[in-house]
Amino acid sequence: MYALRRWFVKYWVRTLAISLALGGAWGLRQAQSGPLAEVYGWLAAPLSTTPDQRMVLENARILELQQRIDDLESRNRQMQGLVEHQATLPTKGTVAPVIGRSADRWWEQVVLGRGSRAGIQKGDIVTAPGGLVGRIVQVTPSTSRVLLVSDATSRVGATVSRSRFMGYLHGTNGAQVKMEFFDKMPDAKVGDTVTTSAYSRLFPPGIPIGTIDFIDTKKGPAPEATVALSAPLSMLEWVVVIPHNGDAVLELPELPELSDED
Repeated sequence: MYALRRWFVKYWVRTLAISLALGGAWGLRQAQSGPLAEVYGWLAAPLSTTPDQRMVLENARILELQQRIDDLESRNRQMQGLVEHQATLPTKGTVAPVIGRSADRWWEQVVLGRGSRAGIQKGDIVTAPGGLVGRIVQVTPSTSRVLLVSDATSRVGATVSRSRFMGYLHGTNGAQVKMEFFDKMPDAKVGDTVTTSAYSRLFPPGIPIGTIDFIDTKKGPAPEATVALSAPLSMLEWVVVIPHNGDAVLELPELPELSDED
């Protein structure tokens, strides 16, 4: 008995701890580990996703893929349009991406990602599906700058395709340009197509420019037409640059040389 009492005094703390552990384990088992599961669930909740969260993520992935498909289809249509447009040109052109455009000069100039290394030269003509875009005014080995037909300083000799009455266009820094006729009583009407003139030194003849939206017959000294541009200048991404030697028939005013700061 004395030995048993000594053993109990020496090991009673350890014995009590083992008993409590066994009792706790038995209690958790009886409760089907409910409290432990609740604690684990509370700790893991931030790291787990509910069915609703998984659905939201899956929908986001599907939406992203659909947007990528839409963008690729749009690019494909754009490139197909460029191929078809290039096939209509009288000479082989160079396809070039638009890589620069200033928000405050949106209708004045764009910068292309092709330059003299690709054979582009100052004076070359820039077109896009729809018609005339402008002409090259500056060239570096890897880039070139385009003066858009919509720029207020731009001048283009133009012809009404139906009647062959001529004049010249000047930009308005917008999607429309003005055509001033040489004749005081031109045969022109709303809906007529306007193309570049054979008398222009800066542009080859026959490039579509746009259609007449309005004619101001009271404008002096000759009527003036408002022409809606057919090339989508507001959303250019790719263009075709065609060479032009500038053989003169009728000289139009030269534009001022642009500096890199322009």
